[in-house]
Amino acid sequence: MSANSVAQASAAQKFDDQNSESGIHVGSLDLAALLCSRVCHDLISPVGAIVNGLEVMEDDNDPETKAFAMDLIKKSVRQASAKLQFCRLAFGAAGSAGAQIDIGDAEKVARAFLEDDKTKITWNLPRLLLPKNRVKLLLNMLLIAGQSIPRGGQIIVDPVGEGETMAFRIAASGGYAKVPQAVPELLAGGTHGGTVDAHAVQPYYTSLLAKDCGLTVAAVSEGEAIVVAAR
Repeated sequence: MSANSVAQASAAQKFDDQNSESGIHVGSLDLAALLCSRVCHDLISPVGAIVNGLEVMEDDNDPETKAFAMDLIKKSVRQASAKLQFCRLAFGAAGSAGAQIDIGDAEKVARAFLEDDKTKITWNLPRLLLPKNRVKLLLNMLLIAGQSIPRGGQIIVDPVGEGETMAFRIAASGGYAKVPQAVPELLAGGTHGGTVDAHAVQPYYTSLLAKDCGLTVAAVSEGEAIVVAAR
């Protein structure tokens, strides 16, 4: 067995142990399956739009309609690419076990995935290498922050501490800002309704990442902002 395989098996066992400690039993295979379902769910929309655009290109000879379809395809390809690159860092192996990731890479994929005409990110983190799971934690916290402002707004990413033990505070503000239902319980390592499904797995996985980093993570309302913080 290769060194990478041993390390990955050890990581899987560690997640199983963390589940057991919290009284929740989501095995590593189930966790992997649920995360794959989550990624597929995120990609269905842009990939479906690409297929629709190609069908229009084949079936319609109107130049204006073809131009519209091509614009749809280009936009959807960019969205799918941004989601895949984000998910690769947030959920994937992203290098060998114990590897470090440049925070600048995390910023790049986060901006490509989350920023648009309605949502802007203020990134106040220094550029440095951090342990892989700490960067994965950051990206998963950003996902929760983004989900808390469904109509867009401002996301501010600040450091808590410094160096390799740096943690994070993310404040999201915008219209109808609200902590997504069940997220606080899932971040605490609990379950919503006694189960973890594909919709709940991302905040639950965030709690596992935080525990692996020796941190706790929570999402709360502070004034007009939703704050997702790891300490």
